[in-house]
Amino acid sequence: MTSTVDKGRRGGASGTVEMSVRPAGTALLQRVILPRPAEPTSVRALYLDEGTATSVKTTAPTAHRPGTYDETADEYVMHVRRSGQRVAEVVSRTGVRLPERSEVSFAAYFNAFPAAYWRRWSILEEITLRLRLRGRGRVDVHRSTARGVAVHVTGEVVGAGGSEGDDTEHEVVVPVSLAPFGDGGWVWFDLTSEGSSLELVAGGWYAEREAPGRAAIAVGMPTFNRPTDCVATLQALGDDPLVRDSLTAVIIPDQGTSKVRDQPGFDEAAAALGDKLRIIDQPNLGGSGGYARIMYEALENTDAEQILFMDDDIVLEPDSVLRALAFSRFAREDMLVGGQMLSLQARSHLHAMGEVVDRGTFFWQLAPHTTDDHDFAVDSLRETLWMHRRTDVDYNAWWMCLIPRSVAERIGLPLPLFIKWDDCEYGLRAGSHGIPTATVPGVGIWHLSFVEKDDSSDWQAYFHVRNRLVVGALHGPDNPRAMLADSLKRTLRHLFLLEYSTIALHHMAMRDFLSGPKSLFGALPTALGAVRATRAEFPDGTVHRGADEVPRSAMGARESQLWPKPPVGKVAQVAALARGLAHQLRPVDREALERPQREVPAEHSQWFMLSRLDGAAVTTSDGSGVTFRKRDREMFWSMLRESVALHAEIAKAWPSARARYQEAMGELVSRKAWREQVFDRFR
Repeated sequence: MTSTVDKGRRGGASGTVEMSVRPAGTALLQRVILPRPAEPTSVRALYLDEGTATSVKTTAPTAHRPGTYDETADEYVMHVRRSGQRVAEVVSRTGVRLPERSEVSFAAYFNAFPAAYWRRWSILEEITLRLRLRGRGRVDVHRSTARGVAVHVTGEVVGAGGSEGDDTEHEVVVPVSLAPFGDGGWVWFDLTSEGSSLELVAGGWYAEREAPGRAAIAVGMPTFNRPTDCVATLQALGDDPLVRDSLTAVIIPDQGTSKVRDQPGFDEAAAALGDKLRIIDQPNLGGSGGYARIMYEALENTDAEQILFMDDDIVLEPDSVLRALAFSRFAREDMLVGGQMLSLQARSHLHAMGEVVDRGTFFWQLAPHTTDDHDFAVDSLRETLWMHRRTDVDYNAWWMCLIPRSVAERIGLPLPLFIKWDDCEYGLRAGSHGIPTATVPGVGIWHLSFVEKDDSSDWQAYFHVRNRLVVGALHGPDNPRAMLADSLKRTLRHLFLLEYSTIALHHMAMRDFLSGPKSLFGALPTALGAVRATRAEFPDGTVHRGADEVPRSAMGARESQLWPKPPVGKVAQVAALARGLAHQLRPVDREALERPQREVPAEHSQWFMLSRLDGAAVTTSDGSGVTFRKRDREMFWSMLRESVALHAEIAKAWPSARARYQEAMGELVSRKAWREQVFDRFR
């Protein structure tokens, strides 16, 4: 149905968010939003699709076209023709203007509606699209199937009887049933102008009823020496009136030496948030210590109904807060509502649709039938067929995750793990209580991509290994054979990479796991110092600021840029493994310990390459430093023997270790234990 309302022209600052009028008895689920003025150009692809879509039937293979291949839908391919030019003019955070005879689609990450997720998890049976438009043109609403096939739902002509220059606003209201979205599918709309411009003033997706419960969010961000990023997020929360009104508290455990309250812009951000903002100074207790403090404070000292965890080093799309809140309030049952991670370095890239845990190897991985690092600027939502299937997950990382108060009261606080696996464990723990997790598209933040991190080999390696074992003991397999085999494989890889400090941390982690759960609380403030001290004992544990701090290789320019190809297939991989092991039996070239044989870029620092060198200057993943790695034959074999022995010891002790950790679980996640063993010590 289309209704015409005569309204004056409303201006809107490009940094603010206008809203369409909300009729009584409705609830906003998702605003139509546009990029902020300061955003890079690539971000536009997350809000608008300015190409013209056509679908074609084909019998040709499509696997070579990234983002379009789907084994269950290989006869349907969506193409989008792009002119290479912008079509729409963004006039505010909610408004966009189309020149005459142009077209734009809102089938984009932040503006298409992920109907399949609402169909699966919410109590709603129908949603409504409400748009306020000015000018002449048409609105077309489309949906997709789980296979990515586009289906036209309805079309509306706007302003057909008006004259050119008519300033009348037209309200378009389109109800959409959620019934067809059992396995997947999105809903979106396209705008087309005719002989004059067409302007979208504001719009959104609504439920035709009030939301259950209260909007009362406690947002929490533990921070460690990232005051600039933290203040920017506080400003984003305070600048948006709808977001600000939904907040009960903003809790910042400040665990660093560079304090948030000393950062330029903090006073203005704090003034906008008023007495909702609470800064808590505490020692560096890691992510789990920070998030546990947030949950503890929210439960003990606020009446918040929802607890929203966020990282401190993010760029926030404020509407994501409201979307997570709406999803939680309309959920059929208590559940965790996760936000997705977009890449902070490449802003149009989506890190992953969702993650699961392999119950055999007990390691996290991408959800089936998905890919990582998807670039919407290259392949739009309409072209990415696999993205239309609903993705189910085991957990959501805490770059953004909303936890209902009732869940926190029922299953407790995070485990005292310092960093790594705490978010995964919480999702698995919730699942064991029958509480699901949904990672919801369109609920997203920008975060530093893990592509440029060495967290599996730097100081975090200790926490990766210890915490994987702890969480495995709590939620993992009865028989750890596959998990320990995978762990040994990773051990050998690090040894081939000449990362002896990493293996030393692995051994430390395994011994600490075997010592039992009683040491976890006590290790929170001390583990990082011990880890850093251990890592500093090895050459690969020292990161030099640049190549000029490491002796230069004597290799010629041509040879230094030639690299072996990765071994493909089992035969080639076994052969490469044999060559690497054979090299570990040979005496070390003493000259290579003083002057590296090769300078190895991060992209080429792979096991089949470094396993055949005695000295190498290797660039870190983020490009900011260099490590001088040196082969030690005796250390290689000694560490390998110790690793095998420790893995065997864990396999033997697994039944008793599982019993100890599971018995201690209630104490480890209780508010009382966190208060007495951690928080009261650092008041």
